Amino acid sequence: MLQQFLVVAGLSSATYMLVALGFTLIFGIMRMVNFAHGEFLLIGAYTVFVAQYTLGLDYMIALPLAALVAGGFGVVAERLLFRRFAGDETGGMIVALALAITIKGAVTIVWGVDSQPIERPFSGSFQIWGAFIPKDQLFAAITALMLVGVVYWLLNHTRLGLAMRAVAQSPEVARLQGITPWKTYPVAFAIGCALAGFAGALAAPIYGAEPNMGDAALMKAFIVVVLGGLGSIPGALLAACLLATIEAGISITFNSTIAALVSFLAVIVVLLVRPAGILGRS
Repeated sequence: MLQQFLVVAGLSSATYMLVALGFTLIFGIMRMVNFAHGEFLLIGAYTVFVAQYTLGLDYMIALPLAALVAGGFGVVAERLLFRRFAGDETGGMIVALALAITIKGAVTIVWGVDSQPIERPFSGSFQIWGAFIPKDQLFAAITALMLVGVVYWLLNHTRLGLAMRAVAQSPEVARLQGITPWKTYPVAFAIGCALAGFAGALAAPIYGAEPNMGDAALMKAFIVVVLGGLGSIPGALLAACLLATIEAGISITFNSTIAALVSFLAVIVVLLVRPAGILGRS
């Protein structure tokens, strides 16, 4: 039981990290809550579906393609929609919700409401210390952790990452240092949406592609970033592990419905004790 609990918690935390990282990256730099983030995950999942069944591409080729398509949509959305609401959190949330409804509606019109099966890159499972580990879920978790590591390196060891962190801390001071926030925003938005696209492409072979899959992803991402502290990347990563551990324990002991309820209760308790989140700034 303990071994299986650790496996479930570890696999889930890696996926939660990837989804929440893109969400909190966009908020941290642009100060905008992207409620369409789940729909960019949806774009990634359906890109894999189209790539496999229409273009005949292998999953390993469709995986990075999904991230590119989601990131490309993100750049277009930032240029045409979100840029107009920079600094306006309420307006940004409203346009994000409108974009989410539009994307989901378009997907439903084209492919319907039924789940579309995705060919799995790996099948079967193996056993370690009495715990069964599905190969496709392990691949998704390892890939997610590698992407989290790449983004961490990008933010801390490149000039682009330095520029994004400077804009996140103070756009005015960043301008004085020769950094143009308007050039940084689309890059940050593209990276955040590409991470969501990767998450959708990794989840699609396991759960299938269906129009409502973005809703659950957005809920998880929102819980994670609120727990960790809005705009705090280390907080989001820590909260992802915490949420996955709570959900794994409750799901194995009781069921997934109670696990979702406990997740929201955890958010309430954390915000009552620390309104800014675990590692958020007041």
